[in-house]
Amino acid sequence: MPTPDPYHHHPPLGPPEAYDDDDDLDLDELDPASSSYTAPRQPQRQSYDFGARIPLQNLRRYGGRRRPRDPDADDLEVLVGGDEGNERKLEPSDDDAPLLANGGGRRVSPPGLGDSSARVSRRKRGIWRLLPFIKDTGPIALSTSTEEEADDEHDPSATRTIAVGSKQAAKYPPNAVSNAKYSPWSFLPRTLFNEFKFFFNMYFLLVALSQIIPALRIGYLSTYIAPLAFVLAITLGKEAYDDIERRRRDREANSEPYKVLKFAERTADFGGESGGGRKKRKIKSLSERKRGKRRRLSVEEEDGRLADAEREERETEGLDAPSATVTEVVKPSRDLRVGDVIVLGKDQRVPADLVILKSFSTESVPAPTYDSGYDAGEGESDTTLVDMAGENAAQSDGTPKAEAARALRLEDKTTTEDPSGGGEAFIRTDQLDGETDWKLRLASPLVQTLPTSEYGRLRVTAGKPDKRVNEFIGTIELEPKTSHNSETTKSTPLTIDNTAWANTVLASSTTVHAVVVYTGPQTRAALSTSASRSKTGLLENEINSLTKILCLLTAALSIGLVVLEKMEAADQTHTYDLKDREWYVAFMRFLILFSTIVPISLRVNLDMGKSVYAWFIQRDKGIPGTVVRTSTIPEELGRIEYLLTDKTGTLTRNEMELKKIHVGTVGYAGEAMEEVGSYVRQAFAPLAEEAEEGALWTPSKGFGALSSATRTRREIGMRVFNLVLALAVCHNVTPTVEEDASGQATTAYQASSPDEIAIVQWTEAVGLRVAHRDRRSITLQSVHDGRVVVKVEILNIFPFTSDSKRMGVVARFCSHVKPTGRVEEGGGEIVFFQKGADTVMSAIVAANDWLDEETGNMAREGLRTLVVGRKPLSREAYSAFTTAYGEASLSLANRENALSRIVKTHLEKDLDLLGVTGVEDKLQPNVKPSLELLRNAGIKIWMLTGDKVETARCVAVSSKLVSRGQTIHMIAGLKKKEAALDALGPLHSQTNAALLIDGQSLALYLTYHKETFITTAVRLPAVIACRCSPTQKADLALLIRSWTKKRVACIGDGGNDVSMIQAADVGVGIVGKEGRQASLAADFSITQFAHLTKLLVWHGRNSYKRSSKLALFVMHRGLIAAIAQAVFSVASKGEPVALYRDWLLVGYATVYTMAPVFSLALDRDVDEGLANLYPELYKELTLGKSLSYKTFFAWVGISLYQGLIIQFGSQVLVPGSSWAGGPTTAGQPDPMQRIGVRRMISLSYSALVVNELLMVACEITTWHPIMILSILGTAAAYFGSIPFLGGYYDLPYLLEVGFWWRFAGLVAASVGPVWMGKCVGRRVRPSGWRKVRGV
Repeated sequence: MPTPDPYHHHPPLGPPEAYDDDDDLDLDELDPASSSYTAPRQPQRQSYDFGARIPLQNLRRYGGRRRPRDPDADDLEVLVGGDEGNERKLEPSDDDAPLLANGGGRRVSPPGLGDSSARVSRRKRGIWRLLPFIKDTGPIALSTSTEEEADDEHDPSATRTIAVGSKQAAKYPPNAVSNAKYSPWSFLPRTLFNEFKFFFNMYFLLVALSQIIPALRIGYLSTYIAPLAFVLAITLGKEAYDDIERRRRDREANSEPYKVLKFAERTADFGGESGGGRKKRKIKSLSERKRGKRRRLSVEEEDGRLADAEREERETEGLDAPSATVTEVVKPSRDLRVGDVIVLGKDQRVPADLVILKSFSTESVPAPTYDSGYDAGEGESDTTLVDMAGENAAQSDGTPKAEAARALRLEDKTTTEDPSGGGEAFIRTDQLDGETDWKLRLASPLVQTLPTSEYGRLRVTAGKPDKRVNEFIGTIELEPKTSHNSETTKSTPLTIDNTAWANTVLASSTTVHAVVVYTGPQTRAALSTSASRSKTGLLENEINSLTKILCLLTAALSIGLVVLEKMEAADQTHTYDLKDREWYVAFMRFLILFSTIVPISLRVNLDMGKSVYAWFIQRDKGIPGTVVRTSTIPEELGRIEYLLTDKTGTLTRNEMELKKIHVGTVGYAGEAMEEVGSYVRQAFAPLAEEAEEGALWTPSKGFGALSSATRTRREIGMRVFNLVLALAVCHNVTPTVEEDASGQATTAYQASSPDEIAIVQWTEAVGLRVAHRDRRSITLQSVHDGRVVVKVEILNIFPFTSDSKRMGVVARFCSHVKPTGRVEEGGGEIVFFQKGADTVMSAIVAANDWLDEETGNMAREGLRTLVVGRKPLSREAYSAFTTAYGEASLSLANRENALSRIVKTHLEKDLDLLGVTGVEDKLQPNVKPSLELLRNAGIKIWMLTGDKVETARCVAVSSKLVSRGQTIHMIAGLKKKEAALDALGPLHSQTNAALLIDGQSLALYLTYHKETFITTAVRLPAVIACRCSPTQKADLALLIRSWTKKRVACIGDGGNDVSMIQAADVGVGIVGKEGRQASLAADFSITQFAHLTKLLVWHGRNSYKRSSKLALFVMHRGLIAAIAQAVFSVASKGEPVALYRDWLLVGYATVYTMAPVFSLALDRDVDEGLANLYPELYKELTLGKSLSYKTFFAWVGISLYQGLIIQFGSQVLVPGSSWAGGPTTAGQPDPMQRIGVRRMISLSYSALVVNELLMVACEITTWHPIMILSILGTAAAYFGSIPFLGGYYDLPYLLEVGFWWRFAGLVAASVGPVWMGKCVGRRVRPSGWRKVRGV
């Protein structure tokens, strides 16, 4: 029989006899409201906070509304018989404590069951329920996790409805950042594919596999298998190491801790202060006193009163009881889930896409405290459950009184009656969209005044994941607290102003509660980021092409020798009985014999060389903190022709400073700012006598001590003071009080733009501090004596927009502060202040003759200029304005145009020009010389930023990205594709101009005129693209790569640069202040932009030159051995027999030549000083002359000459060395064992090894001790191993003088002419670096 559920309510199933027993009355029936909350429709939600349920009596005592006691209340109380579980039916999500059998689920008897079974059940419970040792409750089923994943995967293309603070019905991706290239199951397939897509790797694989066939086997199988396996092991190991490092860095980012609010529903099923047993006994005595009265009631009266009592209790008490207890837990970023409510503080990175629920100041409001009854550890939930279910529950510190008090206090700490008192937060989005301005974000008014315990009633509806960072549409709903009252669901819309996307940073001194909406790969930042790819260097492709030529040469030699063999097949003069072979078998054997032409050691040497270059880069003390994340492309640093750079955080520090002001007749900068401060101090001087009376400065009171100064000084001082006052009033800055590292309170400023903060900091530096700012007023304080000197009431504010390019404030000056602290605000003077870009303000201010000149001068210095004006308003003028403005605000059509027209007509006309300010965006250290050096190196620089046009222009000038003599051609606001081509027209004749283009126009070109745009843009020395989205940055990088076939490098510091970095041939990330997203995704990570010059000009040059020389020499080493093999095969009548077998073949490529050849990775043609002094040397590298077809065929000629000299000379100088000559004996059937052949091999092989050592010495430009040791050590190793080569050499022959003179002659003949030819070439046609060095 199903166990009755003590939490379900539904109408009584049985007749009144079922309620005969008094003992059925429980505490639960006296508090139906606390358990009447209908949870969100989430399947199988469970809560374990059993110590947080508030009995009705305690809730009344601590703030709940108490209903007047009915005279028949006692009668009604004793009539609440039976069990609560048979009076109300909840949805499955209300299962707060699944303690029943059968898996912990709950079984409810459907209405169709017979009444008799219900009566028996109730009677049985009435008799036996107080005997716990006989209760039939079944086993206790304890859940181990509340984070159980949903069964159904959410469709990312569908709208999502999110239950705040609850487990979601659909499954969403985890909130994990991953920059890894491989997964455990894709590592081998992808790496092997990347290796064998190169022709020479596939060639070696086929050669190695051919040795499995006996007819094709030449020497030991390990001779061919081992080198290939070694190469693959080195490459795969390096890739694995790089990817493991990426995962380690991702793990650090994903482990960043965040505070999360945990919600547990409150119910009434727990003992009170004295335990549940005492209350039951009290209720029993009460029921005994009322037994007679109850028996006189009819069945209808009993049912009616029961329903009325239950309903009234629910409706009156359920509205005041907190819906849930709130606990603060800490989660790593990767464990955040959709629906989690996280708590963010100042300067904390946003880990996922969020909707802001609530924002409150951390200065005036203490941080909220939450109930501590819920343990953060999931593993301790079971213990809590058992304790609270037992007799010791009443001894818990978390008593209902304390819990109710704490829950009610929480509301006062995070909510406010005044909407202007909270709900605002500023975020920095430069890591997302590159914009430097702080963005104002607002909490939904529906939630700002909502207690934290009620978050569980919220439902957020959001659209599908989208990569558009400036758009969002959604709604937030507040469901009624209970389903039994008349309250309806409330909802408000959500916009982009209510969101905070991943990788943004909370900039204001506020605490923010926000709900996670999108996680992991579905965030805006992730959707704007392209997937990482395996990058292949240009050098790899060039070597791949050269390898194909070598393979064609191998095939040609093989075919020629097969033909020679067949021509000799009919000749019966052979003294050695040859086994007949098919022509294709002979061809394959020749291919294998000549496989040294494409040396497998090439891959080993190049990969090891790249590791050495990476080691040099990471340990360079001149660029500390540099990390090589992709060690397969360091030589690409020496081939860059286009550099795409971000602005904010890359070229600039995003730190503004007001450097200069100009008031028409005089300008101030640097130390002259002290004079500005003296003017401000004198203007407020008379107020010192009236300070005790609370007098404030107003325009009508004059300028204090300045009035008595000389005329010139008075006029200048008045202008300067008016400019300072206007800048202190006309802004959107809010001062905040923060504690510094020493614990002292300091004033900080927060605003939507760093320019605004820089201006307000400057006014404070000259003596006028913004002490207080709210939506209605601004208070200014004198820095010199700390007095409040100016108080203005903000009547209207017109914020800055990208279209208007100006902001204005209508302010009323207050004249006096009463002793009570109240300010007399009415009747003051009204002034309109405005500041903006010179392009729009020049038409607004009164006529003058100096504005254009001074703004031009500041712009040429790279300063961001603002023109400041003022206009006094009479009461009549302001009244006329407010009337017209109010009427315009009611218009339904073109409201914005109507409002701007009213402002322009009534306010923006003939303003008094107060002055011009110049704000500098501080550049990163050494940006100017770095950009100049890169430009001289032949690198074309494009600046791609998400910032405003004016900002981008100023930085381009100040950083010298645009040189002083260059013109800037601006294309902005294009909307019609027909006008796009005309806008590009002037650039066809101005090839020295820089292009400035905005994102809207760029999108038009990339859609309709891609070819025309890129053809024109790549010819320009500089391009500045502003208002670029992350996708547009990546598209430009890909377009330049595909159109020009040149190497493109991209550098940035923010999450919005990741797509661009990954799309480039070389991605460079800067470790920024706000995060390491760009650094983690880049191939190279540096700490500042200036380090890029050394990375390219010095390390890039060395890596490319060394890799080129190393590749050519390794190919020469293999080619010369193949030529010797070809000569021997010709002399052997076309027989495919190996000249150097087994150890001789392996030792030649390893022990006897590898160290000297690899020491070329330490060579350098110029030192670092010359590379920086003559950046034009870098331009030569981009031509690719170090590894071109010309240099390749030059080395092929050298190899052909030296191979012929060494092998042909050995066969001529050693008697009896012909493989086909000489008698054949029964005991010595192998011609390779003949004395003459063995002597020839010893001479040929020795000359070959020494020839390579001397050739290495000829190629070295700058000697290094390791080079000398490697050459001498290798020579000693070879000659020391000769006694062990008796199986291949005729050792006694090496002791004869005849061997040594032949050996010396061969080496001199092979190396001498080559060395002399190089010397002559250097003198006749020296390269650029030799001219610089003078060698």
